[in-house]
Amino acid sequence: MNPVAIAAVVAVASAITWGLRALPFAALAPLRQSALLAQLRLTMPLGIMIILTIYTVSGIEVTGENLITYGAGIAVTAALQLWKRHVSISILVGTAVHMLLVAWLG
Repeated sequence: MNPVAIAAVVAVASAITWGLRALPFAALAPLRQSALLAQLRLTMPLGIMIILTIYTVSGIEVTGENLITYGAGIAVTAALQLWKRHVSISILVGTAVHMLLVAWLG
């Protein structure tokens, strides 16, 4: 291939790549003022936490030890989330409580 053809292929590929990366931003621009998206911004974090909790709890083998460790982790996570409203802290501390109890109870 000659250099002009290679440059043309690179230019076309670059234009397509740039266009595909810019497309979501262009499509979402009119939706930024949407009342639906404003409502989703408020409710989605809680919804995701509930879905993840249900998914996690559905796979638990119910024994006395598991009930204590998972129950304490979930309770601490929920309490911290309600108190501090900081998802990262809630998840990290709840996970730490669970793991410490698992290590302690054997």
